[in-house]
Parts: sequence; structure tokens; C-alpha cells
Amino acid sequence: MRLVLICDDYLPFSTRVSAKMMHELALALKQSGHDPIVICPNDQNNQESLTILNIDGIKVYKFKSGPIKDIPKIKRAINETLLSINAWKSASKIINENRVDGVVYYSPSIFFGGFVKKIKRVWSCPSYLILRDLFPQWAIDEGIISNNSFIAKYFRFFEHKNYAAADHIGLMSLKNLQLFESLHPGHKCEVFRNWADVSPVIKNSHNFVSVREKLYLQDKIIFFYGGNIGHAQDMGNLMRLVKRMSAYEKAHFLFVGQGDEVNLINSLAKEWKLENFTYLPSVNQDEFKNILTEVDIGLFSLSANHTAHNFPGKLLGYMVESLPILGSVNKGNDLLDLVNDNEAGFIHFNGEDENLYSSAEKLYFDESLRRKIGENAKQLLINQFSVNSAAKHIEKCLGAFNENT
Repeated sequence: MRLVLICDDYLPFSTRVSAKMMHELALALKQSGHDPIVICPNDQNNQESLTILNIDGIKVYKFKSGPIKDIPKIKRAINETLLSINAWKSASKIINENRVDGVVYYSPSIFFGGFVKKIKRVWSCPSYLILRDLFPQWAIDEGIISNNSFIAKYFRFFEHKNYAAADHIGLMSLKNLQLFESLHPGHKCEVFRNWADVSPVIKNSHNFVSVREKLYLQDKIIFFYGGNIGHAQDMGNLMRLVKRMSAYEKAHFLFVGQGDEVNLINSLAKEWKLENFTYLPSVNQDEFKNILTEVDIGLFSLSANHTAHNFPGKLLGYMVESLPILGSVNKGNDLLDLVNDNEAGFIHFNGEDENLYSSAEKLYFDESLRRKIGENAKQLLINQFSVNSAAKHIEKCLGAFNENT
């Protein structure tokens, strides 16, 4: 099948987990004998209408777009609203002249519904929405926008349009599926977990730069957070843990990423005079993978206010490198039971600071515990989150549609 993969962020410049996941999915589909292409906005302010790249044998079409990441919210909303228009304007020739057997699109963003609908109209092909973010619901939960405001209704219009373009909708957990079905009945949806290439990183000795040596952390036990640093993550939750763990000489916290709460974590570190904390801005995917091979514990956090039940993609990177997982989730999130029951880490409800601190202490003091839990995390990844399984499921859903038409 010739498949079009659509997302708002992709390699080689993106450091986000979603970009890595979509590239791994494209590679797995190609290895299975399909012909995937990727269409996404250009993230390098290129003035060309369409930039064509070849990344590991995957043809990537990047269309001209205004910036949509790490910019003021109103500007981002305007630029994202134009995604479908700009995508069709730039890539319609590619679509019209080359058969499309299926579309796979990733949300966020919620603004690709119009583009997907046009592709389906041309080729009468099926579509699969990989839904990873119930927006605007989480922004309403966080109090960022009001439930009955014009902006909420505006976003919901495009949200519904996004769902309407999908023949299948895959959500990352059973709890998210149940929530989605209660909010948006009538769609064909299922659990479709996040995925990762389960192969560990092979260090390139020529390009490898040790983060331990660079930051003088050779003898430290590193608690690592990598990825989006925003409201949805409630970074203050993790910073309270950093403060509590400052009593232990060898405990060090390294945060790498970008987002709306970077200023918050840096200001708290300064206010609390935290010498056990380092923040680094985003790095490229190769450097990020190398960092994962050098740290000891993988951190994450989800806001207590969420009604959605997310599975952060960053956890898969931790699991690839057999890192024990430590973090907090909102009440009812089935990620807690999945990780804890498989002894792949320690997950607590956000706000249970004492429990989070106690688990951090256990991991800090016990190297054999870190190793055992890390091995369990890797096994959980292999059993339930491999990219090959994800590719086979996409192939099955889209192939079944084409066989019946």
C-alpha cells in the first residue's frame, strides 16, 4: 500500500517524541513492503512551498507553514488553523498524481481533518487517526480556557472535524478510550498504544559526547526528564521532588526539553538554590538517545487536573534503555497499574509527594533494584509497545478496508 503519514512535527530537526515515533512507524511500514511518505509542516522557516527530504529512505514532504511550536498561544492557534489549507496548497499535486491507499494522521494537531478529507475524496481511501491528546479538553481541565468560551467552541469545531475524517481512531489506553466514547460517541475507535523501536542505542564513538563528562556528573545518580516541559506535565510537581532530594549528595536531576514551563523550573531552581538540578534546551534525536544511555532513572509527570489518561511517549525511550520509571499521574490513569503491576517502575497519583519521594529514595539507594526494575520495563516494552506491532495493526485496519471496497 502507498500510505500518507501526516503529523505536525518530524525529523530531522524535531526533538519531540512524537516525531521519533512517526519516523519509526514509517520505517516499520517500509520494512513490511509498503510505500509510506510523510507530509508535515516545515519547521525551519524555509520559504519554499514544498521541501522534499529523504530520511533513512523515507520521502518527507515539508510544506510551508508559520511556526506552531514554542510561540505565543494566539499566533500558534492561527498558524495551526491554516495547516490543512497550507498542506493542500503545497502538496495537492503530489496527492493527485500518485495513488494513495491509506492515510495515517497524528493528533495533536487537531487541524488536519480538512486535509485528510480532501485526500480521501480524491482516492476513496481509508484513514487512521492516532489520537494522543484530547484537546481542547485538557486545556479546559487546566483552566487555560473556559469550557463555554468562544475559543473552546472554536477548537471543538476543528476537533470534531478531525474525528469525522477518520475511519478508525486509536487511543493510547483503555481509560482514554472510555473517556473518548463518553465525550464523542459514534466513532469506530480502539486502544492503540504508543510504540518504539525496541533496539537499544548503539553509540557512535566518533560523535558521542558524554553528558556526564560535559556536566561533571561522573559519580552522580541521574534522575532524567526529557521532553515537553509544559502545563500538562505540572513541572512544579517534579521540582518539589528535586528540592526534597537535594539532601542526597549524589542525586542529580537533569531536565532536557522545551515548553511553556521552562521559565518556571529555572526560576524555582534559582529561588530554592538547587545545586542538584540542571536544565538543558532541546537536543537532536541522536544526542537525546545518547543521554538516555548514561542516566539512571526516567522521570515523568502528568497534571492532577487531567480527565484524559495519557501514556507519555517519553516513557518508551526510557524503557528502550532499561531505565526504571518514576512519576506521577492523574487519578484513574491506568498507566499506574500497568507500570506498577509489571514492576517496571514506581508511579503515584500527582499530589502524593511523600510517596514519590519515598520511591525516589529507594531507587537512589539500591542499584540492584534499579537494574531489576529497568529490566522489567524493557520486557514490558517488548511485550506491548513494539513498533512492529503498531505497523502490523495499521496494515490490518487499512488493508481490510481496501479489500472490502
